[in-house]
Amino acid sequence: MLGLQLPTDPRWANLASKQLDEILIDHAYCEQKAASTCISIIQAFPELKELVNQLSPVVTEEWGHFRLVLRQLQKRGYSLGRQRKDEYVQALIAFVKRTKGQSREQVLLDKLLLAALIEARSCERFKLLWKHFDPIDDELSTFYKDLMIAEANHYTMFLDLAKHYIDEETVKQRWEEWLAYETEVLQSFELRGDRVH
Repeated sequence: MLGLQLPTDPRWANLASKQLDEILIDHAYCEQKAASTCISIIQAFPELKELVNQLSPVVTEEWGHFRLVLRQLQKRGYSLGRQRKDEYVQALIAFVKRTKGQSREQVLLDKLLLAALIEARSCERFKLLWKHFDPIDDELSTFYKDLMIAEANHYTMFLDLAKHYIDEETVKQRWEEWLAYETEVLQSFELRGDRVH
């Protein structure tokens, strides 16, 4: 369903479960950034009524997810800790910066596809965590299953918004470019379990 070209190494979930404080801290900040991303897209394109109407409730939802992750941290005796640099997202943003002189439509397309890609990868990783925790921690298993479903919905929403404002063939072609680039990015990273991405 997600169309990602490179699946996450299945060992990642095991590594993440051994550094649960680190993965939860990183996850909390990912939820914050997801809310901020929706706000920034609304600010950049306030005239797009459908976009504003669809993204506004996602801001609230993502902030709610931050609070849920914070609760999981505190239940386990962990504190939030400082935000770390998200190398994955920074590498994806570099792909946008390589295409200078974009039209407003192209900027919109890349913002929506970047958000869709991050949501898709998060969905895939949350599914791995859901399955990993299933036999050993019912609460965390349910937690990640619910978040996986939410991320899948956000992923399709961003793609649908792109197709709403831009012709489908252009969206499809650029999406393929994003997927190929993301594969290169992931192949350049070492496997580590202290980050969501």
